[in-house]
Amino acid sequence: MVVLEQRALEHFKIIKACKPTILPCRIPVIDLADPEAKNLIVHACEEIGFFKLVNHGVPMEFITKLEAEAVKFFSLTQAEKDRVGPPNPFGYGNKRIGPNGDVGWIEYLLLNTNNNPDINSHRSLASQNFRSAVDEYIVAVKKMAYQVLELMADGLGIEPRNVLSKLLKDDKSDSCFRLNHYPPSPDWQALSGKNLIGFGEHTDPQIISVLRSNNTSGLQILLKDGTWAPVLPDQSSFYINVGDALQVMTNGRFKSVKHRVLAPETNTSRLSMIYFGGPPMNEKIAPLPTLVEKEEESLYKEFTWSEYKKSAYKSRLSDYRLGRFEKTVPH
Repeated sequence: MVVLEQRALEHFKIIKACKPTILPCRIPVIDLADPEAKNLIVHACEEIGFFKLVNHGVPMEFITKLEAEAVKFFSLTQAEKDRVGPPNPFGYGNKRIGPNGDVGWIEYLLLNTNNNPDINSHRSLASQNFRSAVDEYIVAVKKMAYQVLELMADGLGIEPRNVLSKLLKDDKSDSCFRLNHYPPSPDWQALSGKNLIGFGEHTDPQIISVLRSNNTSGLQILLKDGTWAPVLPDQSSFYINVGDALQVMTNGRFKSVKHRVLAPETNTSRLSMIYFGGPPMNEKIAPLPTLVEKEEESLYKEFTWSEYKKSAYKSRLSDYRLGRFEKTVPH
C-alpha cells in the first residue's frame, strides 16, 4: 500500500465515496455471434452508448500475454519507465493527463496503431516480447472493432456496410492504443469515506473505444438520470463505448458516454487496455445523410477530424467538447 502525506495529494481530485450499486443488468451484454447482434448494438448505443461484448473472437492467449507484459513494464523502477517518456504524444506518462492541468492517480503507455514507421511508438518498448504482444493484440482487436462497426451499419440500415469501418481500416486512420495502470489508493487517513480519481470524467473523441481490463473495478459510466453506475470488471470480455465522432455521424442518435475511473481502494491495481478507433486526420465528420430524416435538421456543423482533435486537446477532460460544433436549430 502506498503511504503519502496529505499535502502530496493536494493536486488530485477526491470525491465522496459512491454508494454501491448493483447494476449488471442495466449494461447490455451482446454476443457478437447472435443473429440479432446488429439490432442489440444499435439499441445499446442509443440508450447508453456503452455495452459489454462476449464471444468476441479475440484469443485469450493474446489478452493474457499482453497483460503479463504490461504488468512487467509497470513493475519497473520509475527511472526505467521514465526512459520511455514523456509522452509526445506517444510514450510513458505518469499522473498528468494531457497538457491542460488534468491529473489522475494513473500511469500509462500511449502507442500509435498505424503502420507508419516514422511514428512507430512501439520502438520505445524495450522488450521484443512486449512489442510482439502489443502487435498481436491490436490486430485481433481491430478485426473485432471492424465487425462491430459493420453490424452497427447493418442495424442502422446504412449502405455500404463498411461506411464506418473503412475509416478505421484506412492506412491513415488516426487510431491509438493505451495501457492504463491505476496503483492502489494511498494509505492516507483523510481519504476515509472518499475516493481518489484515477481518470476524471470525460467522453472519448474518436469513433469507437474498445476496452478490456483485469478483474479490478473502478470504471463508472454516467447514466441519463445523472447517476454514476459502476461497471463490473470481466477480464474475458470487452466493453465498447460510443465516441464523440460517432455521435455526430449518427446525428445524436448514438450517445457518446461520459465515464471516469476511481483508483482502486485495496492493495490491488487496475490495469486496462483501450483501442481508440479514429478516422484519418483530413476526414470530414458530419451526420450521415441517410440518418437525417427529411424533416429533421442536422444537429452538427461539418468539421474535419483534425479540427475536432485540436479543439478537444485544448480542453479540460470534463468539458463538453461537442458544444462549439453544434448547430443552433431554430424552434
